Amino acid sequence: MDRTAKAEELLRELGGRARLVVYVASAPGSGKTRRLLEDARRLAADGKRVLIGWIETKGRPDLERLAESLPRVPPRRVTIGDATFEDFDYEAALSEKPDVVVLDELAHDNLGDAPHAKRWQDALALKKHGIGVIAAFNIAHLETVAPTAEALLGYPVREIVPLSFLQRADEVVALDVSPRLLQSRVRAGKIVNEQDVERALNGAFKETTLHMLRELLLRTVDNLTLPVVQAGSNSTAAAFVYPNFDATAFLRRTAAIAEGLDLRLEVIPTPGVDRGALEPVARELGGEILHEAIDPAAPSGQALRAALVALPHGRIATKLANAPLPYDLFIVGVGQTYVGENPARSPYSQTAGDRLRVGYGKLTVYLGAAAGAGKTYAMLDRAHQLAAEGIEVVVGFVETHGRKETAALLEGLEIIPEKIVSENGIKYRELDRNAVIARKPQVALIDELAHSNAPGSIAPKRFHDVLAVLRAGIDVITTLNIQHLEGLGDTVLRLTGTVVRETLPDGILALADEVILVDVTPETLRQRLREGKIYPLERCEAALANFFRTENLFALRELALREALRARHRERIASPFDRILLSIGSQATDLPMIARAGRIAARLAIEFAIAHVVAPNQRVDQSVVDSLRAEARKTNVEWIDEVAEDVPKRLIEIARARPQTTVAIAGTLHSRRWPQRPSFARRLLDAGARELLVLLPPRST
Repeated sequence: MDRTAKAEELLRELGGRARLVVYVASAPGSGKTRRLLEDARRLAADGKRVLIGWIETKGRPDLERLAESLPRVPPRRVTIGDATFEDFDYEAALSEKPDVVVLDELAHDNLGDAPHAKRWQDALALKKHGIGVIAAFNIAHLETVAPTAEALLGYPVREIVPLSFLQRADEVVALDVSPRLLQSRVRAGKIVNEQDVERALNGAFKETTLHMLRELLLRTVDNLTLPVVQAGSNSTAAAFVYPNFDATAFLRRTAAIAEGLDLRLEVIPTPGVDRGALEPVARELGGEILHEAIDPAAPSGQALRAALVALPHGRIATKLANAPLPYDLFIVGVGQTYVGENPARSPYSQTAGDRLRVGYGKLTVYLGAAAGAGKTYAMLDRAHQLAAEGIEVVVGFVETHGRKETAALLEGLEIIPEKIVSENGIKYRELDRNAVIARKPQVALIDELAHSNAPGSIAPKRFHDVLAVLRAGIDVITTLNIQHLEGLGDTVLRLTGTVVRETLPDGILALADEVILVDVTPETLRQRLREGKIYPLERCEAALANFFRTENLFALRELALREALRARHRERIASPFDRILLSIGSQATDLPMIARAGRIAARLAIEFAIAHVVAPNQRVDQSVVDSLRAEARKTNVEWIDEVAEDVPKRLIEIARARPQTTVAIAGTLHSRRWPQRPSFARRLLDAGARELLVLLPPRST
C-alpha cells in the first residue's frame, strides 16, 4: 500500500476531525466518568485541544485528579424559582472551537432557555460544527430499553435518548461491568449515600436487575454493530421460506442451529410467501427478513454469501446438494418440528457441580475481541478496587506486553515471582501455580487464559493451572480473546482467514461466574496498533493488512458481544436435532471433518457419532482409517465401522436407529469432472434421507 493509499484509508476510518463516540453503561457506577476523563487525557497528550463540557466527579478524589489538568467550559447558570442550577453551556463550548468536548449524562433535559432541549442534541450539533464529542449515558435511558427498564427499576425513566442518536454515532462502546462489582461499589458508598445503600441493593442494584440491564446493554450494542459489519454476510444463516410450508417450525429449527454457531438469522421469503405473516415469527426468533430477491439455486454463490443456508427438502435442495457450494447447507425435513432443549455440557460440567459442594473459588473472565482491547488493564484496575475494599489480591501472572499504562497498574500489588522453565536452551516465563496456591490469597490475577505452557510444565495449558487454583478455593480473574474459544475456530477462520493454534474448550466460559466484555471499536484498536501499543511498530503494517483489518475486527467484536451474552444463558441449549451422525470415507481429507463436526455437536450440546461405511469392493487404506479412528477416540465419540452393498441406505438405517439424528457429510468446493456422478449428498437424499447437513471442510493455512 503506497503512502497516499494509507492516508486515504486513515481519513476514511477517522471520518475527518469530528467524531461522536458514545459510551453506554448498564447502570450508574459503571465507570463512565472515569473512561471519559481517561480518553480526554489521552487525546490531550496527543496534542488535541480537549474541553470538559459537563461531567460529574461527585467529589471523588481520583476523578478530581483526572479532571484537574483539563480545561472546562464555564457552566451556564439557570434560575428556576428561588434556586439556581448549573448546566452545560453549548454556545460557550461552540465559541471556544476545541477539537473535542467531553459530555456526560446525554439523556439530561437542558434547563431554561437552552439552544437545544436535550444534551444529546448538543452533542450532534457540536459534531455538525466540526467539534468531536466523547459522551456517555446509561442504557435505561435509551428509548427502546426504557419501558423494560421501568418495570425492572420500579420507577419511570423520564429522560430519553432516541435510538436514532446512537445510530448516528461514529462509535458506540459498551461499558460492561460485573453486577457483583457494582453492588460492592454501592456498599462502599461510591454510588449512593450511606443511608440509601440497603434500598439501592434491594431496588435498582438488585442482582437480577443488574443482570437484565447488562443483557439489554449488550444486545443493543450487538444490534448496532450489524449495519456496519462488512463481514456480516459471512456470519449469517440464510433461511429460505417457501409457500405452503410450515415456516414457523422450519425457522425455529434453523434459528436453533444459527444460535449454536453464532450466526445471525436472515429470513428470505420466496415468491408467494406472506411477508406480513412471516415478520412476527422472524422478529420473535431474533432474525431479520431480507427483502432482496435471491435465487438459492444459483450455484455460484455470488448473490448469497451466507455461512449457512437452510431450505426445505425438495427440488432446489436436491439441486444444491449436487453442486459445489461455498457455504454449509442444512436441508430441513418437511414436517419435522423437533427442537431439543439440551443441558449445556462440557468436559468441565462435573467441575462446575463440584464447586457447589467443596467451595471452589470464583472465576471471572475479561473477554475481548482482539489483543489491545484493554483486558489486562481492566483486570488490574479491578484488582486495585478490590484491594481498596480490603480484599487480598495477588498477581499470579500478568503480561504487560511493554505497555506503560498497564505496567503502571502493577504498582502497589503483590506479585508472585514467575517460574522460569528452561527447555532445549530456551527460557520460558510461566505462572508458578504452586506458589500461588501456597500463598492462598483471596483473589489471584492470571492473565492470558488460553496460553500454552512451556514444555515440561505441570499442565499443557494455563487454563488447567487456573482450574487447579480454583480448586484450592482461590478466586481467579483472568483474560481471554474471543478467537481462542475452540468452538469458534471455524467461524474465526471463515471470517478472518486465520487458523488460531492456541485454543481452549468453550466449557471454560460455562464454568465462569462472570464473563465481562471489554468492548472496543475497530477504529480504536487500529489506532492503538499504529501507536505501537499492541505490537512493536515494525509489525504494525502487516497486522493492519491482515488480522487487524477493519472487517475482521468488526466480526470479532460481534462474536465477543454474542459470547458475553451466551455466557449468561448456558443452562439449556436449543438444537434442531439430538445427534449428529458424521459419515466419513477412507480419505485423509476426512480427518479435519471429525473435529469440525465435533465442535458443532459440542456447541449444540448434542450427541456425536461417526459412521465409516464402505462398499464390499471399495479400496480402503487401513492406515488412513486407523488415523480417523484415533482422531475420533480423542473426543470419546461413538465409532461405527461397517461394510454394506448400499452405503447411503445403510447410513440412513443407522441414523434412524436413534430418533432425531441428522446425517452430516463433507461438502466440496470443487466441480466434478464430466461425466458427473451424483454427489454423495444427492445419493443420500435419493435413498430417503429426510434431513442432511452438508459441511464445508475446514480450510488450512
